[in-house]
Formats: sequence, structure tokens, C-alpha cells
Amino acid sequence: MSTASPAHDHDDHDDHDHGQGQGHDSDHGHEHRGGLRGWVSGLLHPHSHDSADSVDSALESSAQGIRAVKISLVVLAVTAGLQLLVVLISGSVALAADTVHNVADAATAIPLWVAFSLGRRAATRRYTWGYGRSEDLAGLLICVVIAASAVFAALESIDRLLHPARVQHLGWVACAGLIGFAGNELVAVYRIRVGRAIGSAALVADGLHARTDGLTSLAVLVGAAGVAAGFPLADPLVGLLITVAILAVLRTAVRDVFRRLMDAVDPALVDRAEATLRTTPGVTGVRRVRMRWIGHALHAEADLDIDGGISLTDAHHLAHDAEHRLIHAVPRLRSAAIHAYPVTQHEATGR
Repeated sequence: MSTASPAHDHDDHDDHDHGQGQGHDSDHGHEHRGGLRGWVSGLLHPHSHDSADSVDSALESSAQGIRAVKISLVVLAVTAGLQLLVVLISGSVALAADTVHNVADAATAIPLWVAFSLGRRAATRRYTWGYGRSEDLAGLLICVVIAASAVFAALESIDRLLHPARVQHLGWVACAGLIGFAGNELVAVYRIRVGRAIGSAALVADGLHARTDGLTSLAVLVGAAGVAAGFPLADPLVGLLITVAILAVLRTAVRDVFRRLMDAVDPALVDRAEATLRTTPGVTGVRRVRMRWIGHALHAEADLDIDGGISLTDAHHLAHDAEHRLIHAVPRLRSAAIHAYPVTQHEATGR
């Protein structure tokens, strides 16, 4: 026998503040390296607790977050356009690879933009959970775009190694590399600032990702310097290095999308949920907690043991209290369905 409280949806228009100031960074005691090594590691491997906090995969559907995506798209598009002009007059394959990378990074904002718009639609009798899964579909498309850019960069670099060609206008190539770095750094600073303002770890991580793209643009300078020093193969070799960097981004994106499609969550969130439920007055045990991401919001179900001697009304109030505490304790948790199972004292001690 069980009593179940109805799931109460707590969304962004609730009277309670569930999102701000509850970022993961300060909630878990992860150690971070210091010094130069730690700084470099932080740039290339931005810290994330869950796939919903990785690059572009869980941005807030707020006006500020979407505006950040739009502005980033424009800045990266202008940056790639300027680089493309230099590619056409110089023939630098390293710059071409970096330009393709920046174009792909800018293009990935488009399916996310569409997904965020779809995600705002109300649930229907057919799509009873709403349209939040559209973000996962956008993630699959992003993986395809990143993979295509890696293939292009690799083919162009290998062709240039087999058929060497002179790179012209090295000064312009160097300037284009600096343009790529500046454009990505501007996007990085903006995304990080807005992300911190709205409490979005995803947008902060996205800014760190743009910063790593800027570092690959600086690699173009190395290729230009090598060519100027009398080593023409430096240009295609740098192009191959950029290909490797793109593949590293692809690996992270594929991993995150796979986890989202498989309903994976950070185990630390489950631990926090269980600890919160166990400390709820009247709860004698936690049987099971299940959580999943739909879009950029968490949803949970929990099976609890309660005193079998209380009334149905009290059991309902207890379940509602457990739900309320859970939503306050777990960041980005939108709703929780609590099922309360009455257990006698004999059953509780016999477990």
C-alpha cells in the first residue's frame, strides 16, 4: 500500500529562488590545481559536474542567456569572415583550419537557439513532458558539425603536406590569427560575465570553451612564424594540431550528448537528494531516487518510507514537505514526484 503526493511543478515563476547562488562550484569539495599548471588545465578542461553544465548543452532559457547566444553568434561570424578573407589571399591551411573551427563554433549556436525556442512551448497531450528534448537533438547536430570541421581541417592539412605550396602575406596571416584570438576572447569574457550574473554554470563553461578556441587561433601565429623562418611545412603541421584540438572538443560533446540521451545525472546530485529526504521530519527511509534532465531542467521521483500510523492527510503533507525541501536543495530541479509508503514499526526494525 502506498500514498503518493501529486507532483508540484516549481518553475522559474515560483515565489522561491531555486537557481541563483546554488551553483555547483561551491557545493562540492573538488580540489583544483594551483599555479601555472592549474591555470592551463582550467583553460583546456573547464570544470563541470554534469553534462548539463558542459559547453552549450544546458544554457538557461532566460532572456539574458539567449541574448548571450545571439551576440556570440554575431561576433564569431564576423571573426570568421575576416579570417576567411585572409585565407583567400594567403593560402594558409592552418588559418583555413582555424577559420572552419570558428565557423563551426558559431554555427552550433543556431540549433541551440532553435531548441531553446521550442523548449518554451507548453506541453501537449502528445508531448506530455514538453519539448525540452529538442536540446538533445540540437546536441546531435552539433556533434556532426564539429566532426565535419575536423575532417575538413585534416584533409586540407594532409593535402598541403603532400603538395607543398607557398604561403603568402605572412603578416596578414599573423593578423588573422590575432583577430581569431581577440574575437573568441571577447565572446569568452561576455559569456562568463553573463553566466555568472544569471547563475548559469553552462554559460560560464561555454565562455571557457571560446577561450580555448582563441588559443588555437594563436597557434596560427606559430605556423606563420615557422614559414617565415624557412620551414614551410610548419603551416600544414599546425593545421593538423588544430585538427587534434577539434577532435578533443568533439569527444567531450559526444560524451555529454550520450549521457543526456541515456538520462545520466551527476551522482552527487542523487546523493544530495537522498540526504535531504532522509533529514525530512517523518521520513523513516529512502527506497529509491531517480532523476533525469529534460532540456536544462531536472525532474525527480522518490520512494520514501513513512510511519504507517499517520493519517492519509498527514502522509500527503509529509510528501509535500519532502518535495519542497528537495526542490530547494537540488539546483535546477523543476519538479519532484514523491511516493510515500507506510511502514509499521515492526517492518522498519526488520529491515
